[in-house]
Amino acid sequence: MTYANGVSGVSGVDGVDGEGARRLAVVTAGLSRPSSTRLLADRLTEAVRRHVAGDVEVRVVELRDLANDIAHNMLTGFPAPDLRDAVDAVTGADGLIAVTPVFSGSYSGLFKSFFDVIDKDALAGTPVLAAATGGTARHSLVLEHAMRPLFAYLRAIVVPTAVYAASEDWGATATRTGDRTGHGIDDSVDGTLAARIDRAGAELAALMNARPIGAVGAAGEAGATGVGDETDDDAVVPFAEQLAALTVRG
Repeated sequence: MTYANGVSGVSGVDGVDGEGARRLAVVTAGLSRPSSTRLLADRLTEAVRRHVAGDVEVRVVELRDLANDIAHNMLTGFPAPDLRDAVDAVTGADGLIAVTPVFSGSYSGLFKSFFDVIDKDALAGTPVLAAATGGTARHSLVLEHAMRPLFAYLRAIVVPTAVYAASEDWGATATRTGDRTGHGIDDSVDGTLAARIDRAGAELAALMNARPIGAVGAAGEAGATGVGDETDDDAVVPFAEQLAALTVRG
């Protein structure tokens, strides 16, 4: 787990001092290395960075590295230092990308367990981009019947476009018209995975741009169950205002 200004996995802050930069947390529940789940998370991160105004400080949380700590926390109620650090990064972010592989028609147990150890109020008002990977497109509804309800329960703001990537999606090609803010995918390939990634990234970036820099969820940055201090609910941007921000992209 590292901070990065750019593609996930680059160590260090790389030119971003943390002051005035928007914080993006990326949770990926892939179990293998390399992982299509991590690949999708990286692509979504790149898309968000193209559309966010100003610098972005990215924190990637690989859940496979925290599996033992998550299990111990569920048994004892106390997070290990690495898990506490990961939870702080997620609950203190201005935006969240959450990606899981599909197991038995739903999110993975590791993915669910991580969000189970986070305080139920810690993500209130946080913009979230939900995504999943699977071997077949038949599982794409996991985004609507499992992931969206999970984050709705946590009172997060889930962007309209959720991204599912089946095995065949990785072979699709698309031609970009540019990689700067305001530029995206050509309309002729709007249905491809690349276009969906770009659209979802723009939606999350719009919500992040509308938030005051450094705003956090209602439970504060230390959001693991049983830890952290509560903050004033006034720090949460109203739901209607965040949804209205989605119209800024032409």
